[in-house]
Amino acid sequence: MKDEMKGDIAARIAANPKYEKFVSLRSRYSIIMTILVMCVYYGYILLIAFNKEWLGTKLGAGMTTSIGIPMGVGVIVITIILTNIYVRRANTEFDELSAEIVKEANQ
Repeated sequence: MKDEMKGDIAARIAANPKYEKFVSLRSRYSIIMTILVMCVYYGYILLIAFNKEWLGTKLGAGMTTSIGIPMGVGVIVITIILTNIYVRRANTEFDELSAEIVKEANQ
């Protein structure tokens, strides 16, 4: 009996036009955020591979830190920021849309 109810609710959710919009919006957003993170990571790796000399340049006279160190930290910081942006949107807009779709399916 419960399996029939679950199947019925799942069918109503899948038939809801808001669900299609929700899946499309969430997928598009996830892909965009993934591409951004990959560009940051792979951009840094490519820079290491093809321009080691520039990354090894010291930040100033008498300093031991090279340009690559703050850039590496920047990669981590940008990733944390992008993750935070994604989580905030997922916990607000996406959760609200999801709850609305489930509520409509249960009526």
